[in-house]
Amino acid sequence: MSEAPLLKVRDVSKFYGQRIGCKEVTFDLWPGEVLAIVGESGSGKTTLLNCISTRLMPSTGSVEYAMRDGSIRDLYHMGEAERRFLMRTDWGFVHQNPADGLRMTVSAGANVGERLMAIGNRHYGNIRSTALDWLTRVEIGTDRIDDAPRAFSGGMRQRLQIARNLVTGPRLVFMDEPTGGLDVSVQARLLDLVRGLVNDLGLAAIIVTHDLAVARLLSHRMMVMKDGHVIEHGLTDRVLDDPREPYTQLLVSSILQV
Repeated sequence: MSEAPLLKVRDVSKFYGQRIGCKEVTFDLWPGEVLAIVGESGSGKTTLLNCISTRLMPSTGSVEYAMRDGSIRDLYHMGEAERRFLMRTDWGFVHQNPADGLRMTVSAGANVGERLMAIGNRHYGNIRSTALDWLTRVEIGTDRIDDAPRAFSGGMRQRLQIARNLVTGPRLVFMDEPTGGLDVSVQARLLDLVRGLVNDLGLAAIIVTHDLAVARLLSHRMMVMKDGHVIEHGLTDRVLDDPREPYTQLLVSSILQV
């Protein structure tokens, strides 16, 4: 691992009036590390993800990111255009509903190609060739390159969204319930695919999930949230095999009883 964190989150809180979205969350994320944020609905995990990824402005706190040029930038003090560029190039964001992360009216190839154009690629042949390569990598037939995502199954749409996000070689990917709403067999294939890509590309990732099996399969480290607070944090296997907090014990035991 690198000597310096890729992301430094310090005392991030988000309040909605009197209601706590998340409160005083602090952690570091290292290059190539996968962190799972787990908890029930309403635990604050998606609010935290949106704050870290600058989709939501926190009430207090800071998030610093190590840029490719070695500089450390406070994300909340960056200009809007700078943040947008970061999200189109060095970051990916995989939504639970693929329709939120795809342009449903243009072709699969165009969905992947748009991200390449955002970083300055203009050669049509190269863009199409790269799009074909990425469709293959996410197990979508190359004969579907000119089909719109509307013609795809839910699992194929999610794989296309992953290709769109990874084609620019990002260093950090945010995933919000990436397997939510998919059939169990489709989930398993998608998780295998994601795990392989994350390992092959050396990606850092933050994954929000309520599914502890997803956390175990994909993450090195895990944070458990309840009522907007991080109540347990540690190596994934340690947290799942030897949970210390009663709430975490309850989460783990409820999975075992299913």
